[in-house]
Amino acid sequence: MMVVLSTVLPWLVSMGCNPVEPGDLDKLGTVRLTIGGRTFELWIADEPAEQARGLMFVSREQMAALPDGTERGMLFVFEYARPLTFWMKNVMIPLDIAYLDVTGTIVAIHTMAPLDDRPGQYPSGQPAQFAIEVNGNLFERLGVKPGDPIEIPPSVLKRLP
Repeated sequence: MMVVLSTVLPWLVSMGCNPVEPGDLDKLGTVRLTIGGRTFELWIADEPAEQARGLMFVSREQMAALPDGTERGMLFVFEYARPLTFWMKNVMIPLDIAYLDVTGTIVAIHTMAPLDDRPGQYPSGQPAQFAIEVNGNLFERLGVKPGDPIEIPPSVLKRLP
């Protein structure tokens, strides 16, 4: 998964695309959130390199629910709200993305196709400070939609400047 921002696109494109090793995701911090009545454990991507790699090369097995039913995914935390666009370069499985504004309100949701590397395909449409990626079609199954609030825990907010 790559975050495409017009000012950093050349830098992101120039970065290598290395497969995610099983332990790479474990090096990231995690946070538990409740979304649509379901518990999620989300890896936190709050550094540019982590955001650029996102869920590239992550397998279905790595994204499988935990034994207790907790869903997996990734939370992208940006320094400030701005229009965002994601694409699916080197992402092998379908994903849902929810963009959230500074208050944690969902401003847009997309279901993204695997390996769709066309920049600009999945925009936030308005400024967003957070993005959450989960398994494809999960938000629809849970009835999650734009306008829904998601509580961002204080531990995540402390990561902001």
